[in-house]
Formats: sequence, structure tokens, C-alpha cells
Amino acid sequence: MEDVLIECSPGISGDMLLGAFYDLGVPKKVIEQPLIDLGLKDQYNLEFEESKSCSIRGIKAKVENIDCGPIKRNWRSIKQLILNGNLEDKLQKLIFEVFESLASAEGKVHGINSEDVHFHEIGAIDSLVDIIGVCAALNFLNPKKVYCNEPMLGKGFVQTQHGKLSVPPPAVIELIRKKNIKVLSSFDSIEGELSTPTGIALLSNLVNYVQPPSKYSINSYGVGIGNLKFPFPNLVRVYKITSFEDPSINKQINPRCEEISVQEAWIDDQTPEDISNFVEKLRIEGAYDVSYQAINMKKNRIGFSIQAILPIEKKEYFMRLWFDYSNTIGVRERTQSRWILLRRRGECSTTFGNVKVKQTLKPDGSITMKPENDEVLRLKLDQKKSTYEIRKIIKESSKNFKAFENWK
Repeated sequence: MEDVLIECSPGISGDMLLGAFYDLGVPKKVIEQPLIDLGLKDQYNLEFEESKSCSIRGIKAKVENIDCGPIKRNWRSIKQLILNGNLEDKLQKLIFEVFESLASAEGKVHGINSEDVHFHEIGAIDSLVDIIGVCAALNFLNPKKVYCNEPMLGKGFVQTQHGKLSVPPPAVIELIRKKNIKVLSSFDSIEGELSTPTGIALLSNLVNYVQPPSKYSINSYGVGIGNLKFPFPNLVRVYKITSFEDPSINKQINPRCEEISVQEAWIDDQTPEDISNFVEKLRIEGAYDVSYQAINMKKNRIGFSIQAILPIEKKEYFMRLWFDYSNTIGVRERTQSRWILLRRRGECSTTFGNVKVKQTLKPDGSITMKPENDEVLRLKLDQKKSTYEIRKIIKESSKNFKAFENWK
């Protein structure tokens, strides 16, 4: 399986990235199929045409909006479109996360709820095509890892639905702040918008490492051409590469610090069964962890204190779950930081067969491994052995570990 390297030369936009993936060999049918599945086919025309930028050839992706009358979209309606579409789970997750991060950034800079961000602020049908198409292309290639170099942002002004804004636009600033993306700049920065909100949103969600591997070979590549004219080639390259290093273990980022959202509420008017179901709902929807305990509340009633630790980018989504699936009329929320060690899931080949385990990377570079508790319980019943015996045999098989994912 190959890796993918995205070269911002010097910036990034959704249409340039889409053109580069097509030039790399991703079929147009692959790019358009999820758009068809979401019922958008009659709202646009997508064409890929040969083009040049400063004599360098590439592919330009052109999206034409088909007039279907007034269509007002906000993140709430787009979310339902994505979640109700007939998309495979992995692709749906990619598309959802890109749009959610973009809506969250736009909401913050405009001071409104992200679900109320109007689609003209995220883009129009062209942004839907760019984002969904790029996600479909990457899902089709299914690389082991995705790298990119640091993009440049440019300077000056850009015309938007909100009038003339300085470059980089506020949404780009919020995206690179929230995702801690490194960017390149110079004293004589280039005039013009080099990186768009759509392009940065795609990078921030699809890329594993904002740094190319130090040693790799190029197997094939595609070139996407942008619309703006500069005194240098305005393009994005996407490479299929074979890398000869494992950058996923980086002691400089282990442990790593990230922002999380903590939401909690006290509820005294729901049954224990209802509370249990709600807690399970939070976990299924992607909460990092949920805890709850019985407490004494007003009028000497027994209630429950529920606390959920959540991905910061999904805090507004989870806020809705509290009000949709519990009786609470208020939720406390705070943003905190947490330090976490790198970890990855995988399996070990043992005398019991393949067993699911998890590895953790310590700051000194040593690796610990432990089996999933569900696996231990299963083997206790199947093998009629003690927990100690099972854990001992799994530990002795640690050299047979096979990773399912990269360190994260």
C-alpha cells in the first residue's frame, strides 16, 4: 500500500486538489458517485480539462452551477444530507469531519452557532463538489499515510459574501489555529489568496503529517491547476509515494497535548435505565469517555451526575444530544487541555488465535501492550483459563503484533 504526499505549491484550494487527484488517475466516476448518492447530480456540471500555469501542464477542475431555483443551505441541512446519504461509513466520516471543521470555524469567526452557518459562507455547490470529490478520491486511493508540506497563505484582500476581507480570511486563521497547522511565511509574502478555507479544511482533516518524509520514492503524480494568475506556477501536486521511514513515532510529540470539551449535567427526573441508555448513546456517538454517579439533589431527590469528555470539534453536536436524549434543561461546558501518549490498535497471533490488543508508546520510547478486556473475557470462557494465564500468553506473543492503524 502506498502513501500520498500533497505538495502545496505554494498554497492549496479544493478545486486544485480535486484536479490533481483526477490527474493522478482517480476516475471521474469515483469522484461523482457520492454526489449522485446524495442527490446532487442535477445541481452541477463537473469537467476536467487540460490547462497550463506558467507553461506547466496540469488539470483544472471546473464546476458549473445548474440553476435549480433558490436553495438555502446551512450546516444543519448539509449534516442531514450527509448522514442520510447512502455512503460507506469511512467516506461519510471523512466528508462529515471536513464540513464540520469548516462550519465550526465559520461559526466562530462570525459569532454564530455552527449549525446556522449558511452554505454561502462555506461555499456553494462548488464547495460540495470539491470536498466530497476529494474525500472520495482519497478514500479510493486508501493510502497508509497522507503527508503534506506547509502551505503559504498569501496577503492582501479577497472578495467574499461578507465584503472584502483581508488575506488570510478569518476562517483560515481559525482552522490553522484549531488544528495547530504550521504555515510558511516570508517578509515579502505573496500578494493574493494562496490557500482557501476549503483547501485548509481538507488538509487539516485528511493529512496525517504536515511534513514530507525525509526519504521516499515517487511512483506517480498528478497536477491540479488553479484559477488565479501569479508570476509563478499556481498548482498543487499529489504524489503516490513509497516512504522509507516511520514518522509516526516522534518523541517530540509524545505525549501530545490537545484541546477537549467537557460537558456535564445533573439530572433527577429520569430512571436509571434511561440514564444508562443515554450514556451509551454518548459513547456510541464518539465521546472519548463518559462517567456518571448517583448524587443527592434538591428536595432530597436521588439524581445522576453525568460527565462526558468529547472531541473539541464535535462539542456542538454533543450539546444537541443532551437535549434530544435526556431530560436536562441545562448543560455545563468547559474547554480543557489533556496530555496523551501515542497509542495504536492491532492484534497478536497467539496459541488462542488472533487477539485484539492495544500498544502504548512511553516518552522514553518503550512500548507497552495490553489486550482488550473484552478479548480476555472471551478467552476465559472459551479456553477455561485464568485471567493471569491468558494475559501471560498474550504478553509472550508481543513480537507477533500486527498494527491496524498508525500511532495517534
